[in-house]
Amino acid sequence: MDTRPKTKIIAIDDDPTGSQTVHSCLLLTRWNPATLVEALRDESPLFFVLSNTRGMDASRAARITREICINLRTALDQLDAQGIVIVPVIVSRSDSTLRGHYPVETDVIAEELGPFDAHFLIPAFFEGGRVTRGGTHYLLVDGEPVPVHETEFAKDTVFGFSTAYLPDYVEEKTAGRIKASQVEYFSLSDVRGELDDRLDSLAHNTCGVVDAEHPDDLAQFARQVLAAAARGKRFLFRSAASLLSAFADLPPQPVRAEDMSRYVRRGRVGVVLVGSHVDKSTRQLRYLIDHTSVVPVHIDLDQLVHDEDRLHIAIQEHLLKAQRQNRSVVLYTSRGERRFPSKAERLAFGDRVSAFLVRLVQNLPREIGFLISKGGITSNDTLSRGLALRTARVLGQISPGCSVVMCPPEHRRFAHLPVVIFPGNVGGDETLTDVFEILSKRPSDVRPQNIAIA
Repeated sequence: MDTRPKTKIIAIDDDPTGSQTVHSCLLLTRWNPATLVEALRDESPLFFVLSNTRGMDASRAARITREICINLRTALDQLDAQGIVIVPVIVSRSDSTLRGHYPVETDVIAEELGPFDAHFLIPAFFEGGRVTRGGTHYLLVDGEPVPVHETEFAKDTVFGFSTAYLPDYVEEKTAGRIKASQVEYFSLSDVRGELDDRLDSLAHNTCGVVDAEHPDDLAQFARQVLAAAARGKRFLFRSAASLLSAFADLPPQPVRAEDMSRYVRRGRVGVVLVGSHVDKSTRQLRYLIDHTSVVPVHIDLDQLVHDEDRLHIAIQEHLLKAQRQNRSVVLYTSRGERRFPSKAERLAFGDRVSAFLVRLVQNLPREIGFLISKGGITSNDTLSRGLALRTARVLGQISPGCSVVMCPPEHRRFAHLPVVIFPGNVGGDETLTDVFEILSKRPSDVRPQNIAIA
């Protein structure tokens, strides 16, 4: 038996979209010690635990994160007792537009799995057009960098913020506990140089923010922090998805994006579920409806409040009629973000909408060929509750930032169903349509082979 320590990258993901730069790894919707041991023993260098905390209030997010950490420590101890030594690299994967429970989640991870010498904020996500330079995080809009606090994402009613300059963002989110002047700033020139001495000097969970505007920047940074970790330094990362691909250094995915139609069940029509209501998703939805023959079906949230069962029956009738006509369907919630007197009421309404979308997924026609789930919280609910998957393996990316997973062959309703995890804030107006059209090709019936999904 090889008893040498093995590094494993463990992403505690606040929704399931963090796998949007990798392939062949496991997504876990359960985090009991036995499932974590299974993932720790898996051949892939990384795995994701889908905590879905972005859809929760801060106290529940802290409780779930703590539970994951405690169970992870138990799983690591069990393997250690068997002579299998795992060196974990913990990533708190979150939104590339700075929304999420920071510092709640990193604080809990530090309490349960620390102490750490530093935690790094690295929100760069190149596949989605997010870069960081001069300490400021930008979203590329038509090729032009826009500070992310000037975008719609900064106006989120739960996770809003006032600045894209990361040291100031840290001070704002920690309510002054960490001053901007205390934040260690790693510029582009720093990242592109040698960092050994500086990394070795970090201690007491220093907060660091990291510039990156090209994959090579994160590759260089990842190489140096992993080398420091091998020397005994302990680091925690709060990042978007691009850092994970830099850490994992995976080969090209087995099936090219343009060939993903081979996974569609017998070339059948599919369903697109759009829960995300940000402007980008709405534009993508409109482009899909205007440029394809997909059948649009509105999930009227006002009717949901007043007569949920009647709405469910009406949508089922639309789905069955479209199946008979051999046409795909797009189910979409009412557009725009509703305003509520409190965060608690907003989250409670979100829970009700999520429960209804889960009900729809559970009752989709058995014969569908594919499913596209648009939105982070929507996708988490689709995988964990709608499809009741314990784990799923990422097949690869069908478009930059859009992962494909598949239901297992023993699934009672949707065996071998490919599911696209499509974040709300990824792509241009036409990207949803592009993904839909790839899956709507009609190749000969090819059943996927040797795809290990539990």
